[in-house]
Amino acid sequence: MALAVDHFRRVYSSAGGTFTAVDDLSFTVGAGEIVGLIGPNGAGKTTTLRSIAGILRPTAGVVRIDGHDIVGDPLEARRRLAFMPDEPHLFEYLTVAEHLRLVARLYAVDDFDRRAAALVDELELAGKEDALPGELSRGMRQKVVIACGLVRNATTLLFDEPLTGLDPIGIRRMRSTIIARARDGAAILLSSHLLHLVQEVCSRVIIMDRGRKVADGTFDELASRADLAAAGSNLEQIFMHVTGHGS
Repeated sequence: MALAVDHFRRVYSSAGGTFTAVDDLSFTVGAGEIVGLIGPNGAGKTTTLRSIAGILRPTAGVVRIDGHDIVGDPLEARRRLAFMPDEPHLFEYLTVAEHLRLVARLYAVDDFDRRAAALVDELELAGKEDALPGELSRGMRQKVVIACGLVRNATTLLFDEPLTGLDPIGIRRMRSTIIARARDGAAILLSSHLLHLVQEVCSRVIIMDRGRKVADGTFDELASRADLAAAGSNLEQIFMHVTGHGS
């Protein structure tokens, strides 16, 4: 599997004690698969994504990217991984083109000019190549973050709320971009509160609640579960039921 999470646990410690954000989470994402990671606020989704990306260190368990442990073999794991966070943190004094070139140099990207030009066109950044982040809208900055993640040949892609700030046309284009990367063989883990997006693009969904996985399967599999039979057939109904918010 391109991405394998095995009995992952993350505990935060402070002067007031400890808090378990994620507990005993296991799942896999294969090449060409788009898996949705959803849950209420505070369910542990962002902690999970940041730990997979190597930003946070697991308290217990193992995260592997193409077989490489994100803790034990971080350089090889991160070479194969691209994380596109929900907050577009960019360098204030680098233009759009300079952001792309910096990432390409850090990861020794071949054929940068062709790849960058294709991404600028695909993500509708044409004409913004020389713009600084402060000159861009929230949605355009989000596109720059995603372009930086896609400019290299990562085998595993992590998207955290990729549609934030995008207009309807941008949302449609971004949806097509995500699907195209899966068709090219990338393993994709996508977290979003937009459940219609998850249902449209994902082949499988993982639902988290209070730090634990409470459901994992295709939409048909979840809808056919005996304990969810009364929930309804769409993802919103299943989500509300499995997290205890159903009517």
